[in-house]
Amino acid sequence: MTKTIQSATTNTSRRHFIVGTSAIAAGLAIGFDFSLMSEANAAEGSGTTAMTPLGTPEIGVWVEVKPNDDIVVRIVRSEMGQGTITGLAQMVAEELQCDWKKVSYDYPSPGENLKRNKVWGSYSTGGSRGIRTSEQYVRQGGAAARVMLIQAAASQWNVPPSECVAKDSVITHTPTGRKTTFGKVSVAASQLAVPKDIPLKDPKDWTVIGKSVNRIDGTADKVTGKQVYAIDLKLPGMLVATIHESPVFGGKVKSFDASQATAMKGVKKVVQVGDTAVAVIADTFWQAKTGLDAVKITWDNGSNGDLSSASIKKTLEAGLTATDTFVGNSNGDAKEAISKASKTIEATYFYPFLNHATLEPQTATAKWTADSCEAWVPTQDGEASLAAVMAASGLPAEKCNVFKVNLGGGFGRRGAFQDYTTQAVNIAKQMPGTPIKLIWTREEDMTQGRYHPVMMCKMTAAIDDKKNITGVNMRLSGQSILAAVRPAVVAANKGKDPVVFQGLDENGEHGITYSFPNLMIDHAMRNPNVPPGFWRGVNVNQNAVFLETFMDEMAEATGMDAVEFRRKHMANFPRAVAVLNAVADGIGWTKPAKPGVFRGLAQMRSFGSYVAAACELTVKNGNEVEIIRMVAATDPGYVVNPAQVARQVSGSFVYGLSALFEEEITIEKGAVVQKNFDTFNSIRLSQMPPVETIIIQGGGKEWGGVGEPTIAVAAPAVLNAIYRATGKRYRTVPLKNSGIKLV
Repeated sequence: MTKTIQSATTNTSRRHFIVGTSAIAAGLAIGFDFSLMSEANAAEGSGTTAMTPLGTPEIGVWVEVKPNDDIVVRIVRSEMGQGTITGLAQMVAEELQCDWKKVSYDYPSPGENLKRNKVWGSYSTGGSRGIRTSEQYVRQGGAAARVMLIQAAASQWNVPPSECVAKDSVITHTPTGRKTTFGKVSVAASQLAVPKDIPLKDPKDWTVIGKSVNRIDGTADKVTGKQVYAIDLKLPGMLVATIHESPVFGGKVKSFDASQATAMKGVKKVVQVGDTAVAVIADTFWQAKTGLDAVKITWDNGSNGDLSSASIKKTLEAGLTATDTFVGNSNGDAKEAISKASKTIEATYFYPFLNHATLEPQTATAKWTADSCEAWVPTQDGEASLAAVMAASGLPAEKCNVFKVNLGGGFGRRGAFQDYTTQAVNIAKQMPGTPIKLIWTREEDMTQGRYHPVMMCKMTAAIDDKKNITGVNMRLSGQSILAAVRPAVVAANKGKDPVVFQGLDENGEHGITYSFPNLMIDHAMRNPNVPPGFWRGVNVNQNAVFLETFMDEMAEATGMDAVEFRRKHMANFPRAVAVLNAVADGIGWTKPAKPGVFRGLAQMRSFGSYVAAACELTVKNGNEVEIIRMVAATDPGYVVNPAQVARQVSGSFVYGLSALFEEEITIEKGAVVQKNFDTFNSIRLSQMPPVETIIIQGGGKEWGGVGEPTIAVAAPAVLNAIYRATGKRYRTVPLKNSGIKLV
């Protein structure tokens, strides 16, 4: 069930944005000045690089209106099931005033984007940015197209454009009732100068944005299996490869014996890929896999052969008391407050490495010749894929291109990390002119991930003789993603990784929503030789567990109700209070629960959105947890498609609860222990509780994310309820290691 609460909103500001038009044979195409996007792109954080402002940008084709009234929306963000394609198309349709049933979409390739001086802006889809950092210029494009179509019709009728209106792809001259369609005037409209200063519709007048319209990206095909994902791709003359990289991080190939494999049916070639991997190319995947299993590889494990989860944890434990830290957020003097406290409480937490575990393992197809290189990639960032193709192929940009293929899951694995794309090109180079589809095995996908960072945390609170919290210290000890992936960002921040402090920042889209008289949040950076990555929700996941379970501990220590205690420290954050109140009311916090039923809740701000979760659960036999129901509240500012938001929230809870109960990556002798879903499990449909989603549209100037924020609050809400049920605090994830089962 989904509820929507509409809060006061502000009018969307107007901007100068249109540069010109480009006539195309089919009809009308619109372009924008992306020099105005540099600030928005810079705000996207570590996942992207700010785009260089363009002096006189070329025309970017975003909206095409065909003579038969079909509308094609050009979309460069990636669809991974989250509904971005439909949401972006809804925003164009809202301002265009077109017939939604006529809308389809198309992907401009990143190669074409590069040729056009990056006129389409960022291709990156991560950090819940697909909608929120595209919304303004996408809506502006729809508005410009509408004005131009009306002008073309008015000119044909020799009437003022102000007397004409557009609706459902039909233009009407109001005084006379004359009508024409978008398609009939599209060519004429494309010849017009592009208007400027077009006001966007007030949110209160939206008719398409905010509606749960059907998706346009082929839901039926996904259900029936007709949808072609990258792993399904077929090209004439294509061969299939699979690969085995050093199981020890940092290891290399010392030697290999391919004699048995090369004699096997279907095997075409056994090749070394860089210094670290061996691949087999064959007619089919199974032949390639069987051949690879027959290759005898001798590895040089390098310096990481003794690395283990136990040694990593010892390093992190030392960081909890270290003095070499980076301060993320502070006010007052927390150390002094703690030293003078009447009472202090402490808690230490552990959060493990996690794999993205996309249902479709990493895959890409490449075709290389001395004069060109093309790749077909399931990518979250077409530009990153193109950069990988250029680097691996040794060819200039004008001789390379990438074609986006449907993704069988992303979650951050297929954005900044293009190792699979690089491998595909390097393999294809060894058989010039032949398309090679690289498919990782599940075992390769598990052991060659870019893992959610490992982290420990020590929370300390000072309490005075009146039971007030006088100081809070939060010490993080663990891995930095940016130190490995965006070292320039870390260097620019004098060695600090700002992403570590998601949900704990002083302000901004990941700002903390509590106020304490004395606060210190710092990070002891400890980077084991395990490659980290942007795992869906990233650092806010563990930070929410640390902070929100400790909020319950502080509430108990001060003798306050958990909700009232939070409200006491949230006076400066009314939107955060609103989502907290929504889940508290939804779960019936102030009403007695049924015997044996216990409740917990949590709230957080991340990716520009305010979110909260509450749950009811029972615990049987001391360790069998059944979650009866969950209530989620999310305030992303504005909502494009409420039904899709509800699906995203439920899906994010699957992700968050799987990590809480089941998932972890451990290291022994420098290699990942977990090889498949038998040891890296996720919760099943029968274990998933019903989720009620409450949508609060807080308005304002900011658009928040949807796909990632609510992941973080699922786990602490459940942990807080488990404590009320058992009297035990569980501070180490996953809970299976403490004997706790989800039933």
